[in-house]
Amino acid sequence: MKYFQPLALLLAITVASTTVADNPVAIAVHGGAGTIERGLLSEERELAIREALEKAVRAGHEILANGGSSLDAVTAAVEILEDAPEFNAGRGAVLTSEGTVELDASIMVGGSLDAGAVASVKGVRNPIQAARLVMTDSPHVMLVGEGAETFARNRELDFADDDWFITDFRREQLEAIRARRDTQMTELSEDWYSTVGAVALDREGNLAAATSTGGMSNKRWGRVGDSPIIGAGTYADNRSCAVSATGHGEYFIRHVVAYDICARVAYTGQTLAEASDTVVNKVLRQVGGDGGVIAVDPRGRISMPFNTAGMYRAAIHADGRLEVGIYNDETE
Repeated sequence: MKYFQPLALLLAITVASTTVADNPVAIAVHGGAGTIERGLLSEERELAIREALEKAVRAGHEILANGGSSLDAVTAAVEILEDAPEFNAGRGAVLTSEGTVELDASIMVGGSLDAGAVASVKGVRNPIQAARLVMTDSPHVMLVGEGAETFARNRELDFADDDWFITDFRREQLEAIRARRDTQMTELSEDWYSTVGAVALDREGNLAAATSTGGMSNKRWGRVGDSPIIGAGTYADNRSCAVSATGHGEYFIRHVVAYDICARVAYTGQTLAEASDTVVNKVLRQVGGDGGVIAVDPRGRISMPFNTAGMYRAAIHADGRLEVGIYNDETE
């Protein structure tokens, strides 16, 4: 028997390695949902958006294909979108009523349910990095404002001044809002919600989700939406799915959208597509909540429903198929 035991062990290791290598990987990213109709974007801006989405999803997928973690994949993808001035996160974020930038981000892993978030931070170049460090290097889940900024500085994260974050497009957007609207809270909503996010499944079967945003144009009083709130804008659980949301945050908070989708998959027997569609196109639509989600399940199935005219989105499916879309008529 002593001659067969090493052989049996070798075969077991080989089978296990083959199984892991054969496991599917999948990733999806979004850059916001809302009234995004053909003709509203210039050809140049549309091309820049599509290129940024593809760059982000390919960067995350490369990590997954090389055996990297879903956590690293969603972090890398979101960092690219935070650095792209076309989106409302990091550079290019919307401006508050005072003309400043306040950033929110969150991240979660599906194996341990560990999560981290930051809200209302200023100057942090990549808020998703700060959220990840809150998860890995602190006993907390969420840090806000100056405390979160001090934490980020102590971890030697990169900071940038206002000139790096604020674009001419956002200055003009704020001026237009001021010109046509009063400052009542009911008049603060945008025509689209260009939050960014990513969800991924890695070779080990681990799910992760990440979301980052500048919030809502002309916001006051330190308003925070759903993006940094675990369960509302971000959720991941290896037993069900990973979700990153984009939309009118107040509705996503009230209806705990990201968690609700995962709970429906876990407890009702609904598929990911059924659960996400129900929440986005029934639960939210019935109460006037605009937006969408990206989601992936443990089998690598991706769902990207939205109830608006468009959603910036991209995915590389488990079969390797690339999908990039903006408008609601670009469906697979």
